[in-house]
Amino acid sequence: MSVNRRGFVLILSAPSGAGKSTLARYLVENCKDIINSVSTTTREPRPGENHGEHYYFIAKELFQKEIKNRSFLEWAEVFGNYYGTSKAVVEETLAKGVDIILDIDWQGARSIRKSLPAADVVSVSIVPPSLQSLRQRLEGRGQDSSEIIDKRMNQASEEMSHWKEFDYLVINDDLKEGKADLLAIVRAERLTRDRMASQIEKITDGF
Repeated sequence: MSVNRRGFVLILSAPSGAGKSTLARYLVENCKDIINSVSTTTREPRPGENHGEHYYFIAKELFQKEIKNRSFLEWAEVFGNYYGTSKAVVEETLAKGVDIILDIDWQGARSIRKSLPAADVVSVSIVPPSLQSLRQRLEGRGQDSSEIIDKRMNQASEEMSHWKEFDYLVINDDLKEGKADLLAIVRAERLTRDRMASQIEKITDGF
């Protein structure tokens, strides 16, 4: 872990089917000192899911208490279950010099920006090359009914309408290029003046 710099939150936002999960997995596997955020949820664990690895599973009453205590950077209720990002976990991660990936929508991204200093947040919108190609990807997965695909397409239109709110835009047409673009963003952000200041000051003190 790098303790010479503070980590940053990397927000990845994209419509379903745009390849966000694939790109996030690539970063974790090919870049040092970056991890996926583990959300807190009130839903029951699914087969193969482990507490602390896939989610932090807690009771609904406890989650609601933590909302009142402002323990989450962002949270949402989805189909009767709560999901949230722990403020304490994120803060501990950043203090260790580790970057943390948040897979959230534009609304969650807004909440994160309000909750953290601007210097701690880097936001990226993963963009499909076209709505037609996105529909083809969703249909090609063979996982959803036509009704669900239509719903996802409507959500995609809403998500894409907020593209101006993000720091970077990655058009995920060619997966190899998308991976390279995202890796370049992380590397460039780690080399900004403010994040490199403590290391450079140590060097310049010797001149």
